[in-house]
Amino acid sequence: MTSHIDLATVTLDKGSHRPNDDAVCVMELVALFAHEPKTDHPTCTSPVLTAFAIAFNDGVDDATRQRLVPFIPRLVGTAGDPEADAVRAWMATDWLVRTFTPVWLRKAGLVEEADAIAALPELTTAALARAAQPIIDAARAKASAAGDAAGAAARAAARAAAGAAAGDAARAAAWAAAWDAAGAAAWAAAWDAAGAAARAAASKTKGGPYEAKYRAARKAADDILKPLYAETIIELRESALALFSRMIDARASVPA
Repeated sequence: MTSHIDLATVTLDKGSHRPNDDAVCVMELVALFAHEPKTDHPTCTSPVLTAFAIAFNDGVDDATRQRLVPFIPRLVGTAGDPEADAVRAWMATDWLVRTFTPVWLRKAGLVEEADAIAALPELTTAALARAAQPIIDAARAKASAAGDAAGAAARAAARAAAGAAAGDAARAAAWAAAWDAAGAAAWAAAWDAAGAAARAAASKTKGGPYEAKYRAARKAADDILKPLYAETIIELRESALALFSRMIDARASVPA
């Protein structure tokens, strides 16, 4: 059945909306495109892909949000394939570990740790995730130690930067799948390492927000860290959109 919606004319909005509200987020538009009632959890779409799309939709600026529109027709019909969802969860986990986390480790000057994680084999099974865990944990410990110098304001702003929409989306997608605990442990450790690395990078910024002590501390942190991380966040968003495309196309079974 052909949808009556002209995707070239729509504008995506942040958050969920009432049925009679003209505003739509990406998943509400998927529902309408598939002739379902307006909802941000349409039955036609994989829950893993839905989780990714919602987190990305709500975490980016208006212009970047529009880049989700071309994915809408491809999201229809992705539900009902548990094996594909398991593959998608591993893809999100692997991206968090081997792409997202090394970026922030390098920002903190932890190049050796970043290289070790980036060199891990692709995480596609619980066995591979368990084998990778000591390397991820070592990087997390090193990043946490390096980030101890960051003040409260820097920590808050650095967490926001490290958790950018790209990482939030991949983490949400991995969490949405019912799968082996080894994968969850791997991405959780990687997530912690990325946040600690961002705090470490913040603490090393000359004249940085860790020096702010009063009511303006949080704003000072944001003002310094936003431009510092702007290029990195854009880079990760591009990578995350490419990941999302691959996740949509996933159909194969999880390797034995």
